[in-house]
Amino acid sequence: MEDLVRKALIEKLAVSVEIAGKALGLSKNPAYEACKTGQIPSIKIGGRVVVPTAPLRKMLGIESPRENGLG
Repeated sequence: MEDLVRKALIEKLAVSVEIAGKALGLSKNPAYEACKTGQIPSIKIGGRVVVPTAPLRKMLGIESPRENGLG
């Protein structure tokens, strides 16, 4: 996983569908389809779809510094 993607997953509360897709090894369209079907947890805010990082990190087995007591 790219360092920028990993950093975004740890530091942000939500990321774009594209970033979530990169983390999961998906391109843009399959990532949006996975959000639509509920395979990737997502929230629609206005016209934008974002992916909360906490459940995404759990899916990927990544702990954030806050979750392991370092932040």
